[in-house]
Amino acid sequence: MQENYTPTVLIVDDVPANIAILSDLLKENYKIKVANNGQRALELARAKEKPDLILLDIEMPLMGGYDVCKKLKESSDTKDIHIIFVTAKDGLSDEEHGLKLGAIDYIKKPFHPAIIKIRVKNHITLKLKSDKLEEISMCDSITGISNRRFFDEAFEKKYKETSREKKNLGVIMIDIDYFKFYNDNYGHWKGDECLVKVARAIKRTIKRPSDIASRYGGEEFVVLLKDIDKEGVKKVAEALVHAVANLKIEHEHSLASKYVTISAGVALKETEEISMQELLKKADDELYRAKESGRNRFCAEF
Repeated sequence: MQENYTPTVLIVDDVPANIAILSDLLKENYKIKVANNGQRALELARAKEKPDLILLDIEMPLMGGYDVCKKLKESSDTKDIHIIFVTAKDGLSDEEHGLKLGAIDYIKKPFHPAIIKIRVKNHITLKLKSDKLEEISMCDSITGISNRRFFDEAFEKKYKETSREKKNLGVIMIDIDYFKFYNDNYGHWKGDECLVKVARAIKRTIKRPSDIASRYGGEEFVVLLKDIDKEGVKKVAEALVHAVANLKIEHEHSLASKYVTISAGVALKETEEISMQELLKKADDELYRAKESGRNRFCAEF
């Protein structure tokens, strides 16, 4: 997360005066978005730029705040957004119900402006710290790109998306050729340096914001490519092989080249039914075939 990041607060209330009061209180320190009904609140919460915190009224026509909260917490895309109910409902059972739905706080109207500002600040601080810890946990400590945990979650998400949208999903499994020989002869410090350079080359080669490159483990990497055809995924695999070879990292002990190279295996889920495990296995099988064929190349299943 960028140091100059400004958190976003979404204010949801069907009374314009309430929105105006809360906006005036918070606009100096936060980006403010507003919604005057539950459906609009869901649209803004699901947008690409999600709010960090939602101040949510309970009593609204058509879709009340409880229903909005429930829908947000049911979705993997929005379940981590912090929600504070700001409402005139002051019964203990109401507060208990709101907190059980997943809200982090419950503020009763009429509220004191200073209390609102302090509570929002405290919850935003906790949210940003939580996001930072989550970001760190998803990052490979050596290469700086995403790690296996991030890949596993992203793979499941993109697999479901492409199945639902009837789009292709490409997987490229990558292995640094004879990396054990590199480590044994140049030392693990140089090995880590090599991993960083290869990771950067892979990251530079994939172009689209939706493309994902992760360290899979050891000297293995994996790339996910959504909405791509057979020729496209093969072009990316070829570009990856060339990008690493062009780094010209000396490797006197490789049997494939005098420089560090990679082998890659390509698989593609089109409209046919294929499980996540089968898709990964196909890419891994093609990686094995690339190694058996002499390395410093890619192999595809098609």
